[in-house]
Amino acid sequence: MSFDLSVNIGKLHLNNPVMLASGTVGYGNEISEFTDLKKIGGIVTKSISLKPRKGNPPQRIVETSAGMLNAIGLANVGVEEFLTSKVQFLKKIGVTLICNIAASSVEEYVECINYLDNEDFIKAYEINISCPNVKEGGLIFGNDLKSVGNITQKVRAATPKTIIMKLSPNTSDIKNFAKIAKEEGADAVSAINTLVGTSFDIWTRKPKIKNITGGLSGPAIKPVALAKVLEISRNVDIPIIGIGGISTWQDAIEFIICGASAIQIGTINFINPNAGVEILGGINKYCEQMNIQSISELTASYQI
Repeated sequence: MSFDLSVNIGKLHLNNPVMLASGTVGYGNEISEFTDLKKIGGIVTKSISLKPRKGNPPQRIVETSAGMLNAIGLANVGVEEFLTSKVQFLKKIGVTLICNIAASSVEEYVECINYLDNEDFIKAYEINISCPNVKEGGLIFGNDLKSVGNITQKVRAATPKTIIMKLSPNTSDIKNFAKIAKEEGADAVSAINTLVGTSFDIWTRKPKIKNITGGLSGPAIKPVALAKVLEISRNVDIPIIGIGGISTWQDAIEFIICGASAIQIGTINFINPNAGVEILGGINKYCEQMNIQSISELTASYQI
């Protein structure tokens, strides 16, 4: 029996709804030895900025009881080096490529897209407006409706490619951010980015992360992420890419039922680099068992 697992978000076509989340698989080559990237619906690059960034000083990753805290600080090679040395590897594999873009000003977002837009292999942009582990930019943008609207408008005007706005969960009213993203031309939103968290050493009484706070990810945030996806789905007619603590195919199905058109897996990649392929296999079996012909039938099929 054949199923249609394909997903269309704006001009972005995915063969299936399973994507690898930004920041968890580098630029793809780091994980390619451990999984078959050609089977994955798409890969989202770690955040790319206009100029190279060293990121935050260590310690910048701390394991938690149900996930991890990270304060990498958007360390990356910069847009020019990315185009020169990173894209070629992904071209050889033939994976669907979505670039995550981070910036500390509206102009920098636009300038990054101007650099990247001539590369046809890049199919979409995920705009990181809500990163809680940098001292400037992200978190401020992501929690201000006017800023989110302004950035969305400017990046929309800069490219015909699919625009995905990555929303912050660190707000009490995520639906309003999804609404303004849609109004200003976004094709989709991804929800959620990491939650703000911290962790202290009880012996030294100092924070375990040099940055003091970081982004909490992993299974601990899944119920929060599901609630945010559901909130958007019930109030805004826009495609949602669900992110947050997805570790199994059951988790993925739950997000899709709550309103996600596609999902991204992140922290689980550190534990099981082949998780994406395994989750995809589970989705296939579920569709067969439930006699679902197309994955789109399942999106926002919640009974409330």
